[in-house]
Amino acid sequence: MATGNGILTTTKGQEEQNILISEREIFDLCGPLHLTAIDWENVAHRRSVAASLVQGVYILERDRQENRQEAQAFAPPWWKYFQFQLYRVLVDDADSCIFGAIYKFVPSKSYAGDSKDKSPQFVIAFRGTLTKGDAFTRDLELDVHIIRNGLHRTSRFETAIQAVRHVVATFGSSNIWLTGHSLGAAMAMLAGKTMAKTGVFLDAFLFNPPFLAAPIERIKHEKVKHGIRFATSVITAGLAFAAKTKNVNTRSGDTFVALSAWTPCLYVNPADPICAEYIGYFQHRDRMDTMGAGVIEKVATQHSIGGLVMNFMGKECDEPLHLIPSANLTVNLSPSTDFKEAHGIHQWWKPDLVVESKKHQFT
Repeated sequence: MATGNGILTTTKGQEEQNILISEREIFDLCGPLHLTAIDWENVAHRRSVAASLVQGVYILERDRQENRQEAQAFAPPWWKYFQFQLYRVLVDDADSCIFGAIYKFVPSKSYAGDSKDKSPQFVIAFRGTLTKGDAFTRDLELDVHIIRNGLHRTSRFETAIQAVRHVVATFGSSNIWLTGHSLGAAMAMLAGKTMAKTGVFLDAFLFNPPFLAAPIERIKHEKVKHGIRFATSVITAGLAFAAKTKNVNTRSGDTFVALSAWTPCLYVNPADPICAEYIGYFQHRDRMDTMGAGVIEKVATQHSIGGLVMNFMGKECDEPLHLIPSANLTVNLSPSTDFKEAHGIHQWWKPDLVVESKKHQFT
């Protein structure tokens, strides 16, 4: 039995054990209980379900760490509430931690869906970095790989993309969702980009996805912020044009255009420096187009300065993970008390969440 003070009381034989746990792991205490019926056409409902399924992966790993099994496990309500079944867990072969899960939607007999129903057939979800337990070291290693644009070379991603390909090959690509938070959002984004390059465009719900760049968005003075972004765009575009003239290999530009038809949903919080740069990234592109400098920005937005410099030096540079051509960007306008709240997954299913959404399409 769960109590409001975060103490779980269980009975084993005639003995009662009080186990201190985090209330944030218990669905009945902090899950989206206001969603008594899911409208799959409702973007807030879709966002809340996707975030809850990511939370389910976090709790699956915490259950493993704490050896909570069967009736003692806290994870199942996070998917069963929405009529999903756990189809498969994804385990990192480096440390045996659970980093992802595949959920299958199995609605009750009373469910009134139809051929145009937007409910997902399967959802493939990835958690972010855990700061507790024995998964932290491996998660931190993966975070470093993101910074180095090397996530695609890790065994964890290889397990992830094999799982995605299995689901698509077995059940088709219709109504297959990818979702993840933080490190997991990077994993889902990379999987989505990988599939999109083959012409398979999967729905993606990416919460607090990492954007690796200088924190320009935190500058309060709008003119200064715009000036820095404008100068960066001019320099980047200039390097890209020079590289093309000298026949320097810049793979990212070609890939970028090929991905333009894929439009993942990005969920960012302006108070979270890990993902906030996506706001300025897309706003600046729109502003440059309005100014008549759209050609410059169209080239600049496909490349990173660091990558272009490496290309000029004759060194192969991996494609920056965070650069994407198109997205449905949703910004959380609700105030956050601290970084933990701004970066957390729990914010995305709150019933009183105030958001602003806009579709950005690369053409």
